[in-house]
Amino acid sequence: MTFEFSVESVPWKNLRGLKALTSKSVAATLPKSEKRIPAIIFVSDKTIRGLNNNWRGFDKPTNVLSFPAGDMPVPKGTAKPLGDVILSYGVIKKEAKAQGKSMAHHTSHLIVHGILHLLGYDHENDSDAEKMERRERLILKRLGISDPYKP
Repeated sequence: MTFEFSVESVPWKNLRGLKALTSKSVAATLPKSEKRIPAIIFVSDKTIRGLNNNWRGFDKPTNVLSFPAGDMPVPKGTAKPLGDVILSYGVIKKEAKAQGKSMAHHTSHLIVHGILHLLGYDHENDSDAEKMERRERLILKRLGISDPYKP
């Protein structure tokens, strides 16, 4: 599975095996029939806070944001983008520690979560949340990661 990979924050560069973890997470999440390419971008809390404020009106950092590409035209012979998944180091690190999870497992979960948003999954109501969480559990189980929603 092909994807775009960008690390724009120094702490992410120190996370050993980040590209391999990203590759496994992307491959496990996207159906084989999916021809569009996601961009996975690793940023600082400051960067994601600005994006969260500009796009969602929340002036605080968050763990992950997803921005679908839609039907933007691309040059012939170029893979169509699926959209961007943007992950913030500080928030994810704090959450992983608070939840007793490894940074790698929590990051993988949020990559899966972000890609599912690009594929149209959401959690705005209980029914949609249950569908999305069921899909996440299935994907994470294949990756050897335990259920992130268990108390």
